[in-house]
Amino acid sequence: MTRSKLRQAAEELFEAAVGAADPAGAVARALQADPLPDCAGRLVVLAVGKAACAMMKEALLHLPEPSLAIAVTNHENLADLDSVQGVRVICGEHPVPGTGSVIAGDALLSAVEGLGADDQVLALVSGGGSALAIAPVAAISFEEKQQAGAVLLGSGLDINRMNLVRQCLSRIKGGGLLRAAAPAQVHSLILSDVIGDDLRVVASGPTVSAVGTCAAAQAALMDAGVWEDMPAAVRQHLDQGETAPPVTAATALNRIIGSNRVSLEAVLAACPAARIVEDALCGDVAEAAAFILAQAQQSQSGEVLVFGGETTVRLVGDGLGGRNQELALRVALGAQALGDDWVFLSGGTDGRDGPTDAAGGLVDSGTIARIEAAGLNPQAMLARNDSYHALQAAGDLLITGGTGTNVADVQLFLRRS
Repeated sequence: MTRSKLRQAAEELFEAAVGAADPAGAVARALQADPLPDCAGRLVVLAVGKAACAMMKEALLHLPEPSLAIAVTNHENLADLDSVQGVRVICGEHPVPGTGSVIAGDALLSAVEGLGADDQVLALVSGGGSALAIAPVAAISFEEKQQAGAVLLGSGLDINRMNLVRQCLSRIKGGGLLRAAAPAQVHSLILSDVIGDDLRVVASGPTVSAVGTCAAAQAALMDAGVWEDMPAAVRQHLDQGETAPPVTAATALNRIIGSNRVSLEAVLAACPAARIVEDALCGDVAEAAAFILAQAQQSQSGEVLVFGGETTVRLVGDGLGGRNQELALRVALGAQALGDDWVFLSGGTDGRDGPTDAAGGLVDSGTIARIEAAGLNPQAMLARNDSYHALQAAGDLLITGGTGTNVADVQLFLRRS
């Protein structure tokens, strides 16, 4: 297998992973196996996340006509509901919330206001919802919430602790939507982008209990060294220690219908030479790169190493990139001693890595030489968190466009047979 065919094989396996996270198929299987019970009152269908439109479109094929239907997603996936009538589609911003995210949060809370015990809510939740729909607590302005979001993205905190903080600043997260819908019965179908599938963390858990307390959120920010970077109003709110009331398990029925692990197993099904090395590749991207390189050094000819998870990047420079692009660049720098018979792919299953148009990176033994041939210093660019422009110079950005789903990241290391 030539290097170009090896790159093609990596892309095809990544497509298999993304295909296994197809939100429409997951919704169809869930509602066919366990249909929504009949209700005497109104039916409200709410979808939020990067897979919202695909989940909504499929759900409506299996439901009676709802009284109200709202889908909140990102710009790349807005077109998915062109043929569906009666659904209000709202475009929020991601990864830093914007004015559309505020409109979305207000619309979701308004949709469940005044519901009674005979009414029913179907929530279709997928990754990305934390930024796409926001409703800050009264003490915090939109601008302060936006600044807090930017600090979190550069903090190096994992998704669990980031969403813990987000929940403490929100009226919709950490069970806020569920509380607003009471006493209506709420059913949630959840496409998990969180490693370990903690439902409290997916989209910051709008229909699930909060991850923890304001005190725990404050401790997380202090541990990450970004407490003083937070707006004063945010620090004051967390200092007060107010925490949303707990959500009892009886008030909502939450079901996972897809996850990162399912996508990793799809790679195994598509390639007999593949094996899952790690299905919880989390933490600092530099440590993740070192782990992958150690595994790669021990890999055999023709073998495909599979990883899944969600790493974190501590922003120290002013460059452009995302965790998958930075991971790919770090592996390319560290794997030069492995010869020329390998490729490495790291990509977000949503098709979006950080604030860029790339899903990640696809690198090989020639990546560093191509960057240097363009007159750039890959080490210096990495130090500036500028992995996007480094990989762009090498022609090694992984560009897929919005996929309509989101189950975290997939990494593939292939050696030529």
